[in-house]
Amino acid sequence: MMAPLGRGIAGPCDDDLPPSASSRRLTTFRILHVSTGNVCRSPITERLHRHALEVRLGEARSGGLLVESAGTWGHEGAPMEAHAATVLADYGADPAGFIGRELLDEHVIRADLVLTATRDHRAQVISMGHSAGLRTFTLKEFNRLVRAIDPATLPEPDPDLPDGGLVERARALVGAAAALRGWLLAPDPESDEVYDPYGAPITFFRSIGDEINQALDPVVTALTGLPARA
Repeated sequence: MMAPLGRGIAGPCDDDLPPSASSRRLTTFRILHVSTGNVCRSPITERLHRHALEVRLGEARSGGLLVESAGTWGHEGAPMEAHAATVLADYGADPAGFIGRELLDEHVIRADLVLTATRDHRAQVISMGHSAGLRTFTLKEFNRLVRAIDPATLPEPDPDLPDGGLVERARALVGAAAALRGWLLAPDPESDEVYDPYGAPITFFRSIGDEINQALDPVVTALTGLPARA
């Protein structure tokens, strides 16, 4: 059975936002990770992504890139699965304080980049509208596209700007990835999927965590302009 789409809560468009909110949109870039229940894959991806940004940039400098998650059939208010928390601890990422969310229209409206676990999740996000098609990818799809983009074509980070120049770079990265999508296809459809470990033993959770971590590495490098520390 297909999971239900997000509830129909219409978020404000940019023109309707107060000046303070509009200015925040110019200095922040929201990344939304989406899976089904928002208790396994998307919490792992969200917290690994946050951790990687903080390791490379420092906590203060990573503030322009906001990383969140939600589920197409989200367990609203639920903690992440215990095995998911264990996987995060394996990587030194913090699982504390996580609360599951059901995917809402407002989450998609406010997101500058949506990265989903599977093609089905991607289709569900796009079907919600809000011009989401050009900024919604599966995680592995975005990984593949980002690796094909010449970093020299992206704006350089600028430490003199409040956001370090990361927001402009991130927006350029998403545009470049969208332009490549029709030209750089997956070798097979399954290669763009991150499978659901819900109910599986910790060994399978760890294998999924490793897949997610490897998929995120070039994405974080492209976003920040900084490779992972050796």
